[in-house]
Amino acid sequence: MTLADASIIVLIALFVATLIPAFDLGLGALAAAFVLGALAGVSTDDVTAFFPSDFFVLIVGVTAMFGAAQLNGTLDWILDLLLRLVRGRLVLVVLVPFVIGAVLTAIGTLPAAATAIVSPIALGLAARYRISPFVAAVLGISGIIGGLLSPLAVYGVSARELSENQGIALPGSASVSFLAGGLLAGLAVCAAFIVIGSRNGAIPRGRATIASTPGDTDGSGGGTTSTTGDGQGAGTSVLVEPRTTSAGVGTRTLTVSCLASVVILSVGFDMNVGYLGLTAALIQQLMLRLEPGAIVAKIPWGVVLLIGGILTYVGLMEHLGAFERISNLLKVEGSPILTLLVVCYIAGITSFAASSIAVFVTAMPLLPPLVADGVSPVGGVLALALASVLVDVNPLGITGGLILGAAEPSARPRLFRQLLTYGLISVAVAPAVAWAAFSWW
Repeated sequence: MTLADASIIVLIALFVATLIPAFDLGLGALAAAFVLGALAGVSTDDVTAFFPSDFFVLIVGVTAMFGAAQLNGTLDWILDLLLRLVRGRLVLVVLVPFVIGAVLTAIGTLPAAATAIVSPIALGLAARYRISPFVAAVLGISGIIGGLLSPLAVYGVSARELSENQGIALPGSASVSFLAGGLLAGLAVCAAFIVIGSRNGAIPRGRATIASTPGDTDGSGGGTTSTTGDGQGAGTSVLVEPRTTSAGVGTRTLTVSCLASVVILSVGFDMNVGYLGLTAALIQQLMLRLEPGAIVAKIPWGVVLLIGGILTYVGLMEHLGAFERISNLLKVEGSPILTLLVVCYIAGITSFAASSIAVFVTAMPLLPPLVADGVSPVGGVLALALASVLVDVNPLGITGGLILGAAEPSARPRLFRQLLTYGLISVAVAPAVAWAAFSWW
């Protein structure tokens, strides 16, 4: 048995160990990386280099920024504003993260940056209006997937450039087909979760209204009442916990300016959203005289340890050739279209714990021989791209870390289990669905 094989077995053992109540997966993954690295002759400096420092900056910066916005009351004001825009319809409330995610990625925002912006909004809406955090998170990410293959998005651009570099001739309508395919996939996931969530209570029925508190002059404060039932006023009114802080006009103006600046600079000028978030949090803390310890307390350090440990171990696995070993095990001889299915599964399995864009780029050289044997060039690229991204809704990568970081601390353990279950199911199902739905395009 090679060390690559051993690393796969150890990863499975780490997941099984999460059944032990006192076991911390992040600490376990870091310890496993150290021990396995020592056995493989990998220095501790090299093992440490696998720690995702970019993820650390991203999640700390973004959560600090939104933590400051929550402490000064502006985030609650924004959530109330979004509620008014959809006229209190709770079914439409859950579509807000989907629309924001789709628009952000469609105009070129990097997926991680879009997730960092969408997750606090989605989980904030979930916490206030008794929507399932899991459903809200999936809808936000499905919106990001929906816009990910637009002509301006990183996947859309990469798909065209990589196809050209690999000698795959795409028709002039390829960009439209890519956008339509991504949007269709995102909408399909969104529709399925809305239907299921509406039936099992994960998405409450009826409306929510803003109830003003004494002294509230602009209607921006107070509690939120959600009405469940038939939506015609015959349901039961449930009082959601009121906000403890009502932001003034000056506070809102400063905070919204900071948030808007982060979005504009990250989208328009490709600046690091993590460092931008740290800067925005510092400006809010100094200008509004917020307690620094309160902002730091909003940062989900447990999530940072969890994802940092997992990604460090995954980096070592890649170094040892574990994912190449998995790919070799999945190789079969057959028709080009069935070979494409195998390639989609390789991409999906690898993307589960690695960068989906990196997996997509790595797997693209496998397509030219299949296209030469008759596979549709647009369909092949589209199936491979979607097989890589549809498994991203899991707690073991940057996407999952940002989702967990935006959730209420009390909701994180259950949300972690739900995301992990969904991720494992998506690994088994999503590549086949992407292949069946889009390989013939």
